[in-house]
Amino acid sequence: MNQVRNIFSKEFRSYFVSPIAYIVIAIFLLVTGWFFFSTFFIYKQATLRNFFSLLPYIFSMIIPAVTMRLFSEEINSGSYEILMTYPVTFGEVIVGKFAAAVAFIAVMLAPTLLYGVTISMVGSLDAGPIFGGYIGALLLGSLFAAVGILASSLTRNQIIAFIIGMTICYALTLIDRMLYFLPESMLGFLASLGANYHFANISKGIIDSRDLLYFVSVIFIALYGTHLVLQEKK
Repeated sequence: MNQVRNIFSKEFRSYFVSPIAYIVIAIFLLVTGWFFFSTFFIYKQATLRNFFSLLPYIFSMIIPAVTMRLFSEEINSGSYEILMTYPVTFGEVIVGKFAAAVAFIAVMLAPTLLYGVTISMVGSLDAGPIFGGYIGALLLGSLFAAVGILASSLTRNQIIAFIIGMTICYALTLIDRMLYFLPESMLGFLASLGANYHFANISKGIIDSRDLLYFVSVIFIALYGTHLVLQEKK
């Protein structure tokens, strides 16, 4: 656990050393703020439903940018080989980097809590969907971070890692919107493979074990896939 904590601290601090983190957070808040307030003043409803409905699409672009450097940069610079000479395992490195990415996502989401303060001026808030929405947002962000880390481990080029991660994240987001031409008997199962399907359930304030199991399972698969890729590179 000490090694995981050390890697987490190093990676989390490194986000805020370069201006990229501040640019990513600024873009995220500008995009979400614009979409939220543009609909808020039109409908004047005390709800964050529009914000949470857009979040999977915004995350699909933003989070791969957050994770693209985690392994690609080290593989390209050669520092990955130096890291592997230390008394750490692949699992500790992966978990430390993953935890740092999730913590950064939590920091990125924190200012959006002010949206709830804003809409409380219009009417009474339903705490269930808001609480569920933020739980779902952290789970969705964690899933996309795991996918982004896997993409970053596949290549030494950060741009390619970003494109791979973004493509997979968008596929997981849009899969339930691309099934209309398939037989109706298959729709339920295939829709359940999409991240947006499970996120939408949780963002309604319904915490279902099946949705939680989906996120945990996909995160595990992505991180285990990263472990296999790193073993192969070794």
